[in-house]
Amino acid sequence: MPATPAEQRSASIAVDCMGGDHGPSITVPACISFARAHPNDRLILVGRREAIEPLLAVAGSALPNISVHHASQVVEMDDPVEVALRKKRDSSIRVAATLVKEGEAAACVSAGNTGALMAISRYVLKTLPGIDRPAIATAMPNVLGRGTVVLDLGANAQCEPEHLLQFAVMGSALATALTDEERPRIGLLNIGEEVIKGNDVVKRAGELLRASELNFIGNVEGNDIFRGVADVVVCDGFTGNVALKSTEGVAQMIKAIIAEEFGRGLISKALKLVAAPVLLRVRSRVDHRRYNGAALLGLNGVVIKSHGSMDAFGFEKALEKAHEAVTHRMLEQITRTLEPLRSVLHATAGSEAPVEETMQ
Repeated sequence: MPATPAEQRSASIAVDCMGGDHGPSITVPACISFARAHPNDRLILVGRREAIEPLLAVAGSALPNISVHHASQVVEMDDPVEVALRKKRDSSIRVAATLVKEGEAAACVSAGNTGALMAISRYVLKTLPGIDRPAIATAMPNVLGRGTVVLDLGANAQCEPEHLLQFAVMGSALATALTDEERPRIGLLNIGEEVIKGNDVVKRAGELLRASELNFIGNVEGNDIFRGVADVVVCDGFTGNVALKSTEGVAQMIKAIIAEEFGRGLISKALKLVAAPVLLRVRSRVDHRRYNGAALLGLNGVVIKSHGSMDAFGFEKALEKAHEAVTHRMLEQITRTLEPLRSVLHATAGSEAPVEETMQ
């Protein structure tokens, strides 16, 4: 039975309130702001009740679309993955992922330990058929006004060529879900456009992509991400994370330059008044907090990763990403888009040991 418009506008989101550099002091205020702006959505705040409820009391009156689900353990930012999986089975990350598995929530959001979030989500939710490794993906802004989907952004520091092909398939599916583009253009991040450039992994990945049914346009360079040359840019997690952090640094530099140059003297202040509307738009477009929240693709569930050092404004943006993923039925669209590419995935899957083995 098709969903009603009201159902399409609502989402149930499990939030790991203990994760990130700042924990509940950031995540809870962000949840309060989001809950007020999205009264049809339901937030399940997961973590230590004694840490969450006093912060909720600051809201003044109880918000009917917020509830608290106690979790007694916390995965610290420096905890090894093995500790998170084996010894912290009542952690806020794991409980949030389990709520998605059990259907209590349609998505979960966490700013916690990336490796632990990926491993726990993979263990609890499993991967989609044909996918060995989930990847972190987000749409980064480009000059065309559309987003360029980039993956992996840090989940898999070392990859085999077959993994990069799987990332391309998932990225293509995500781009289709976001833009309705049937054949998104796929680019492989490299140190040059020429086929002979790159290390052995990238060269072999290029061969696999050229032999696939994907709309592969060839190698692209870092600046091409922001030019909109490709709809999807594929790379290993080490390279992608460096690119992402570099972008954040450039954005912060631009904002600092604007603040410094227009804060000097009466003439500069007068110019700032005249140029204020343009400056505000520039600051907004380069504010990396607005783009916070990346999807863990390849899982049988919606998981959104927030940057660990994000403030309340940025964490709320990650919650909005989860809302959009659910209301736009991202998982269903990705699964449907993967179907025609199943033959490509079948040839590459199975090279990764199941996560269950790490639990023995």
